[in-house]
Amino acid sequence: MTTLHLGVIDLPYVQDAAHTVPAAPKPTKSGKPRKARVRKRSGPVAANSTTGDVAQLLEDKYHIMEIFTEVHKEDIDEDIGASLARAIENMMAGKPMPADPYAQAEEDIEQRFREFLTNKEMDDTGTPGVPTTASLRGVNHRLKIKRGQPRPSFIDSGLYQSSARAWTDAPGSESEAEGRTGGAV
Repeated sequence: MTTLHLGVIDLPYVQDAAHTVPAAPKPTKSGKPRKARVRKRSGPVAANSTTGDVAQLLEDKYHIMEIFTEVHKEDIDEDIGASLARAIENMMAGKPMPADPYAQAEEDIEQRFREFLTNKEMDDTGTPGVPTTASLRGVNHRLKIKRGQPRPSFIDSGLYQSSARAWTDAPGSESEAEGRTGGAV
């Protein structure tokens, strides 16, 4: 039996420049040195976290990928069926079987997950704590001011969303690919 996994590519998770060493403060108009302000990290993500750490934290608290698979189970089944059908059609036409007959389904599922977050489908599931306070306040670490209009939950920096991956493994192979973290569906 082939297993579908949802997870992320494990990359360093850097939200913004506020987590780096700040430049020396400019002196006051009178020439006296200013006190350096220490910026504290906001949120539960540690300074040396990876996208895998963040994904695990989000999955433990909000069950995002689990809810995604429940909401889009039929679509995922269709994606897998269509991908296998294309591989079989190519084989019947005399072409060699592709190395990964599920490749197109994996890409479609990844795109569907990104759209799930962008279209605020997670916000509409009734999950406790969703939509998040940060999304309602418009916190956005991609902006210079760090705050804007309310946004969908879980796409603050966009790194979690863009690093999301779906992959399959054939019977008898390793269950987790190198550099990816996630669970089976």
